[in-house]
Amino acid sequence: MGQLKNRCESSSCDCWAVSKAAGNLTNQACTLASRHIKDGTLRLQFNREVSYYARGIVNNVAQGRKSADQGLKEINSEQSSLLGQSWEVVKKGAGVFVGGMQTLAGAGICYGSAGTLCIFAGGPMMLHGVNNIYENGRNLLEGRNDTEGPTRKVYQAIAKGFGQSEREGNIAYGSLDLAMSAHGLNRLVLKPDAWRLFRYVRTDYVRAYKTMTPQTLILEGQAILQTGKQVHEEMEK
Repeated sequence: MGQLKNRCESSSCDCWAVSKAAGNLTNQACTLASRHIKDGTLRLQFNREVSYYARGIVNNVAQGRKSADQGLKEINSEQSSLLGQSWEVVKKGAGVFVGGMQTLAGAGICYGSAGTLCIFAGGPMMLHGVNNIYENGRNLLEGRNDTEGPTRKVYQAIAKGFGQSEREGNIAYGSLDLAMSAHGLNRLVLKPDAWRLFRYVRTDYVRAYKTMTPQTLILEGQAILQTGKQVHEEMEK
């Protein structure tokens, strides 16, 4: 892009602004690609395409085919689009991660209670976890936001059986999902360094959230906020 700046004699400030914005766009693309695209070849291809796109806008402005305002508007729009797509990946990825946590927590409840709490706590938590993995995973892979897993459909069917609509089923599903996530964070688990020859006592246990890393807590919090937002949107319909 450096050689193009010499063409901007009559509107050098505007051209420099477009060139700088284009550079910011390519840098942003590189950052997002390193975060979300693990395949080296695909990452390189993505970065090249964004670079060509940005360079094309600078060329058009330098040669007078577009105004500086038009060029900046297109670059800003592309930046917003990339950030939006990155945010969607983060949200759906958090949903998949938290679904896995729910599944493991449910299995732990079933195992720890020798099956006595499996029907009322562990089992439903595993069903919600698997359903969240399915919904968010499919949304992530297919670039959509409307996937409905089998567990959610069961809630919808139950709601219809009571003369309600899918809306009430979605609210019930989301509300119970929030309750399960809160229970999973607050349940007692063995301390990482707990060790005894015989029975564990209360002091050997700690709340689950205290054993999580900051990154895990952030993902869990993001998933809880997203679920809360979905429940609120359903209630507003």
